[in-house]
Amino acid sequence: MAKSVTKPTTKPAAGVAKGKAPKLSRNEFEKQLARLQAELVKVQLWVKHAGLKVVVIFEGRDAAGKGGVIKRITERVSPRVFRVVALPAPTEREKSQMYVQRYLPHLPAAGEIVLFDRSWYNRAGVERVMGFCSQEDATRFLQLCPAWEQAMVQSGIILIKYWFEISQKEQSRRFLSRINDGRKIWKLSPMDLESHRRWYDYSRARDEMLAATDTSFAPWFIVSGDDKRRARLNCIAHMLSVIPYKEIEREPVKLPKRQKPHGYVEPKNRRYNLVPEAF
Repeated sequence: MAKSVTKPTTKPAAGVAKGKAPKLSRNEFEKQLARLQAELVKVQLWVKHAGLKVVVIFEGRDAAGKGGVIKRITERVSPRVFRVVALPAPTEREKSQMYVQRYLPHLPAAGEIVLFDRSWYNRAGVERVMGFCSQEDATRFLQLCPAWEQAMVQSGIILIKYWFEISQKEQSRRFLSRINDGRKIWKLSPMDLESHRRWYDYSRARDEMLAATDTSFAPWFIVSGDDKRRARLNCIAHMLSVIPYKEIEREPVKLPKRQKPHGYVEPKNRRYNLVPEAF
């Protein structure tokens, strides 16, 4: 059975920024990211070997950098092991189900790591703030959630929960960037605009959620998201520190020689539709 995540003895309060560190160069960021991604590959091999089950939850302010971290985690590993779950709004049928029911099929089997890009904590955040659920529904969720997560941990799941925090100034800057950049406009939704307007409603919901669901067996870890590069590196490094893994020794790989052609000749007049060489 997997051990619960060790809760740190000290943890900064949500929204409290540390002293500003010097800007991390792109070269240094890429160097450190490559090192961490190599460790993620080791985690992947060990999780398959040992049959571990891991759930990582990414929650936080809109535009705080959750998607950027998930992208860096998954870009060098197998999607068969690292599986991203980002559920759309519930259907009418799902709305009639027990709330946690739609999330249960997405929990990992042995040898899998599931990354939730938002999760069941929607009920404590956007659903509550935007009035998609009643106050009674949200209160009941906060009461029941720790017991459900404890059952997950007791079943052998390693549960890691991250909350990404961002300052008002930086969130506004990122939203304006999405508005003014045609490559990013798809990342801007009506819910994002409402989250910008209702900053303090979300703050109150966050505070109550953290107070109710920050437990010894499934603690919250706060990621300071104003500096994207540092947030990505810090989150990945921390995730590596709380997933127990060992490096699996592999036999040296030697590239085999190609077979002889045995009379094969490449056709000269291929009737293929070639992509034009525009660059």
